[in-house]
Amino acid sequence: MSNDFLLGDELPVDRIGFGAMRLSANGFQGPARDPETGRAVLRRAVELGVNHIDTAAFYTSDDGTVRANALIREALHPYPAGLVLATKVGPVRTPDGGVTQTNDPSALRPLVEENLETLGLDSLDLVYLRIGLMDAPHGESVSARFEALAAMREEGLIRHLGLSNIGAGHLAEARAIAPVAAVQNHFHAGRRDDAGLLAACEEAGIAFVPFFPLGGGIGDPAGDRTAKVAERHGSTVAQIALAWLLASSPATLAIPGTGSLTHLEENMAAGSITLTPEDLSDLA
Repeated sequence: MSNDFLLGDELPVDRIGFGAMRLSANGFQGPARDPETGRAVLRRAVELGVNHIDTAAFYTSDDGTVRANALIREALHPYPAGLVLATKVGPVRTPDGGVTQTNDPSALRPLVEENLETLGLDSLDLVYLRIGLMDAPHGESVSARFEALAAMREEGLIRHLGLSNIGAGHLAEARAIAPVAAVQNHFHAGRRDDAGLLAACEEAGIAFVPFFPLGGGIGDPAGDRTAKVAERHGSTVAQIALAWLLASSPATLAIPGTGSLTHLEENMAAGSITLTPEDLSDLA
């Protein structure tokens, strides 16, 4: 199993990256976490070989004092060669610390510019269009919003485009407008509803990047079967859940997020676990 994937057929990324959501708060929303710990986690992630960080300008603590993009810039700028930064637009923070969704194509440029500014970049490696906050909407068109992002790609503000929280129809709609380099949906060992979409991405050479690869508190990827395999390997259930994601398809990229140095080390070690046919049968 290769440890690398060519994002957009040209950017090599390790198949275990890092999700930045838990740097600012312990979840999608919550009180501020210690920023110095967040910066230490980021620096250690790069030391361990992470070259793909998934973030967003709306990843902030409820009070707005700790922001994932700011931590990334403070810890890693000037960025090491080969580091791929992915972000997403669509959700926006409300004044009371909540999160809402914009469906207005004209609102996307300010969101892209915010990510450019807060990350200290002239061009973003990968920008996902996120639709909906959790469960993917059905029947709504993404064309106008994706066309807005595609125009910014033509300007050079964005290198590659992605989609998040979508269905197969959204992917086909977007691919008729511009190339799609990655899809980011809710998927893990205990939630496999998008297996068909994953297969379609693999066939098209599109990265499939599950958010909440360890459940994110919404569904449990562990379970008795995962625990059984973890015991066999002398590993944690989280490591087996990540190893299963990598084994599920060569197009799958894992982006486990954490604000803990210990958990970061554990997550990265999952890349060295090779699941046997017996393991995969137990996890089926």
